[in-house]
Amino acid sequence: MTELRIGELTLTLQRKAIKNLHINVLPPDGKVRVSAPQQMSDTAIRMAVISRIPWIRKQQQSFASQPRQSEREMVNGETHYLWGKRLRLDIRERAGKHEVKVSKTKVTLFVQPGTSRDNRMVLLNEYYRAQMKEETARLMEYWQPVLGVQADGWGVKRMKTKWGSCNIKAARIWLNLDLARKAPECLEFIVVHELVHLHERHHNERFMMLMDKYLPDWRERRNLLNSSPLAHDSWAY
Repeated sequence: MTELRIGELTLTLQRKAIKNLHINVLPPDGKVRVSAPQQMSDTAIRMAVISRIPWIRKQQQSFASQPRQSEREMVNGETHYLWGKRLRLDIRERAGKHEVKVSKTKVTLFVQPGTSRDNRMVLLNEYYRAQMKEETARLMEYWQPVLGVQADGWGVKRMKTKWGSCNIKAARIWLNLDLARKAPECLEFIVVHELVHLHERHHNERFMMLMDKYLPDWRERRNLLNSSPLAHDSWAY
């Protein structure tokens, strides 16, 4: 991977064994990543990027205006999100096993006295992971027969540049843990998006046609995902 500068725009360039050039503007700070066919000349790459600069700037402005959470301190009264709902953090110190309980208005962490900020975050993320796995299993069970595909495996992890990914050859799907903080419609959109890749590798007209067929409101779901608050850390679509 190399760095390429075009005017005031700096981007990372990676050459791959692919047929078409792909330009991605990545949250949270609008970094530009270009994947280009191995045989494509530098001049052709530059011309392709230049033709997309208005679109790139629009995407970067969208990320710049997106609300962001401040760094999480894991203290009483702090705001956290679960499935798009805003919850107030309530820390309760007690002896015994750590536990998370969620009500309509708050998420309560029962922790041992002196539990560090980082360990409180680990506890909350473990809860998010369990929620993600439960909901994803339900969505997979529903959508795989509808789409006529079968993933050989799927998992949940922290991801730095994507909401989801699909290894076509291995038929394995990964989902970003941060989706547990977003509205349920967002997770369903990403699950369907990645499963459709088992039919079509690229984001081409056939891919869009399949998305339109099976999830007609996917664009609205994508907009909802892209407009929801970003986590503080630089970890989206």
